Amino acid sequence: MVKKKFYTINMVAAVTLFSAACTTTKQQDTSEVQTNVNTPKNIIMVISDGMGPAYTTAYRLYKDEPNTPMVEPTALDPFLVGTSRTYPASVSGYITDSAASATALSAGIKTYNGAIGLDVDKKPLESVLQRAKKVGKKTGVAVTSQIVHATPAAYIVHNESRNNYNEIADSFLDDRINNKNVADVMLGGGWSYFIRDDRNLVDEFKALGYQYADSYTDLLALPKGKPTLGLFADKGLSKALDDTNPYRLSVLTESAISQLENVNGYFLLVEASQVDWAGHANDIASAMGEMEDLEQTIKLLKNYVDMHPDTLVVLTADHSTGGLTIGADGDYRWSPEFIQNMKASVTVMSEKITDEEDMALYIEDMFGFALNGDEKNLISGMSVDMEPAERESVLKSILDKRTNTGWTTSGHTGVDVEVYAFGAGSQAFAGNLNNTDIAKQIFEFLGDNE
Repeated sequence: MVKKKFYTINMVAAVTLFSAACTTTKQQDTSEVQTNVNTPKNIIMVISDGMGPAYTTAYRLYKDEPNTPMVEPTALDPFLVGTSRTYPASVSGYITDSAASATALSAGIKTYNGAIGLDVDKKPLESVLQRAKKVGKKTGVAVTSQIVHATPAAYIVHNESRNNYNEIADSFLDDRINNKNVADVMLGGGWSYFIRDDRNLVDEFKALGYQYADSYTDLLALPKGKPTLGLFADKGLSKALDDTNPYRLSVLTESAISQLENVNGYFLLVEASQVDWAGHANDIASAMGEMEDLEQTIKLLKNYVDMHPDTLVVLTADHSTGGLTIGADGDYRWSPEFIQNMKASVTVMSEKITDEEDMALYIEDMFGFALNGDEKNLISGMSVDMEPAERESVLKSILDKRTNTGWTTSGHTGVDVEVYAFGAGSQAFAGNLNNTDIAKQIFEFLGDNE
């Protein structure tokens, strides 16, 4: 069985340039590496939204080489140090949303579901990103959602509701004008929130001295070391399975680091945002595509830490999504080979299938395997009168049955999530932690700015 590998010219070029830059920086900056490697100069916080333990296990099986007797570890596995408890403030019960969990991870305080950087009394909380700026570090975010989504927003601004996207976008700019906003680099989606009839925040950011990119190619060509705004989609980026570069989080992360590097260090939030979106949609193929993008990012960061040992990387999830089950309905089987050769997401397929003369043949080509009789009957039952979401549901049901994947919900669950860490100070994140402990430890590394 041959597993499909996704590479693009842009990604290969980016990794090559990044590796060269790492080597050059290491040769030039050796004298600047801190003597005490337990206190990091650079802190990279990676959040894989919605990634519960079932996702990391599923991805290991998805990447397994079936011709060997063992299941090989992924790039994440060597750095597992513990777990994190995800519950929000008691007013919201035991199951968190992304806003409350991001506030806990960024500010070290439990809050209500929906809160962006506020406590339960709606008072503003200082985030680790804001503290990093106060102590003289550069700061940034690189995400695959819109940059005003719950997780990045909770590190940068304050708002009583995660749903106030336009207000949050305005705060990104207005707080900067008032010397409160601390994000030097912001990369992700969000055109619709920044370029509006009532306001063009992109132009306003440019007037403040930010350079701007709206394509990956333009982003890689920007001068280094400058304030940067990069928006690459109307809302969130395209799914990894559909994007022009399926390793787009790696590209954003590499670019953010190149803009942030300086003698005082930096804090960078990286979010694999769409693991969560795949979980909400109960879309196992997209979930594995997003996990592959995350793994490539972790490989990139491991190479970076090898060359910059004064850097800390922490990876965790804010919660788990979807109640993913590897092996469903009492059948002791999981068969990821049926999603390893996908040419697009089921979302794109459901939109394009009615343009095809032979819909079953089209799906066979896109899935990478032959349909059986029952599956062909399901496909032939599709019509132009069906909503794309209905057709998408049919395609997901075929993949779930073939792989024997189960789901318990379209929402979040309350399970503990895994914590991974490597680099300077990584030992501080071992054990079963509260999610607030992660922020508290980062605050300790950053110290008091007074």
